[in-house]
Amino acid sequence: MTSQTILVADDDAGIRTVVTQALNRAGYDVRATGNAATLWQWVKDGEGDLVITDVVMPDENGLDLVPRILRLRPSLRVVVMSAQSTLLTAVKANERGAFEYLPKPFDINELVNVVRRGLEIPSGARSTLDATTEEALPLIGRSPAMQEIYRTLARLMATDLTVTINGESGTGKELVARALHDYGKRKSGPFVALNMAAIPRELIESELFGHEKGAFTGAANRSAGRFELAAGGTLFLDEIGDMPLEAQTRLLRVLQEGEFTTVGGRATIRADVRIIAATHRDLKQLIRRGHFREDLFFRLNVVPLRLPPLRERTEDIPELVRAFLTQAVELGLPWKIIDNDAMERLKSYSWPGNVRELENMVQRLAALCSQEVITLADIDQELGNKSSSSAEFGSRGLADTVEERLAAYFNAHDGQLPSTGLYERILKEVERPLITLTLQATRGNQIKASEVLGLNRNTLRKKIKELDIPVIRGGK
Repeated sequence: MTSQTILVADDDAGIRTVVTQALNRAGYDVRATGNAATLWQWVKDGEGDLVITDVVMPDENGLDLVPRILRLRPSLRVVVMSAQSTLLTAVKANERGAFEYLPKPFDINELVNVVRRGLEIPSGARSTLDATTEEALPLIGRSPAMQEIYRTLARLMATDLTVTINGESGTGKELVARALHDYGKRKSGPFVALNMAAIPRELIESELFGHEKGAFTGAANRSAGRFELAAGGTLFLDEIGDMPLEAQTRLLRVLQEGEFTTVGGRATIRADVRIIAATHRDLKQLIRRGHFREDLFFRLNVVPLRLPPLRERTEDIPELVRAFLTQAVELGLPWKIIDNDAMERLKSYSWPGNVRELENMVQRLAALCSQEVITLADIDQELGNKSSSSAEFGSRGLADTVEERLAAYFNAHDGQLPSTGLYERILKEVERPLITLTLQATRGNQIKASEVLGLNRNTLRKKIKELDIPVIRGGK
């Protein structure tokens, strides 16, 4: 059987060599070039079964070459690779019909797998985006964790699939939801957001589905709900884990049947919206406790997307800081720069409030620092000279960390008070990891764990059951 031929274009000779060797070992023939003109000539001559092209080349942008290749040979798969690892690049590659986008540096085994898939999967209709993407997109960072998010988002832009975004407070869940809307097929429609944690339980159904005049005390006029307001666009349901069970039942019915009625109404209304949900909570754990419907979870979790906390992508902090300093100037604040020691300090901090906490700190420093250069002393003053990576349980170290996390929780509600029942909820959120880690440290020995925690053994057993904590005896 004749070997399949891969056409490779990259102006970096080292990349061409590595890719050629890897594909040769996988059984493919390879023709490699350092410019777009030669690649284009090969394609016109009918050569190649798949194309791999870099974006930045000396004679032409690889992204501009992709639609020309596909117009000439629609069934030819094109893989785009780039060191310009941004969401904008991933979206443009998908928009112009690329089969796959790989950010540099990439894993060579992943590249081989992409080539194999590109040659095996039958060529079908290609989806394209109508979005104009010349402006900067709202997500910042080139870390591996963010690259995977960019690639996923680029694939989702042209679909109406329901997405559930999971991430800690301050990681940018709404920014991701807005990017999916603003650069997707529903961009001409409205983007409507509703935070479940900020709405009283008894008003959630009215907020979602609207109500008729006289439907309940105080309903003086008919009011459209968020489903109506979002018609033709996107409905972003933030903190979906805080939705009451009775409202979950009605939401499930809408997702199943595609229609709803207002509170107090009889006429059915078509639900023409894309749903994007978000939460900082573990929905599977809520299901086990009976606080979230499993059938609703499966309806919402068609495409799960996890946003990494900032401490898992500290290499993005310099780029984020520069962006926030630029935003500060746009807000009328003086231009600032940050020295290397100060930047290293920011990268070593754990950021319980994530990107939102970093943004707020940078804006504060831009407003309050008298000198042009932000120094390590300025950062230490902001952080209270705490070493957030330390595991020291000193009298203030632990208290400071807890206070930071609680402050981040309140900040997440944008100035509004959290929903009721906060005290008990926070206690459970603290108790579960504390007991879990103690049991791990004592290798599942509940007698020893009760001594370390200062709890009665029966109390510990009760909490293990209530909080659904796994006990692995002899574990590490």
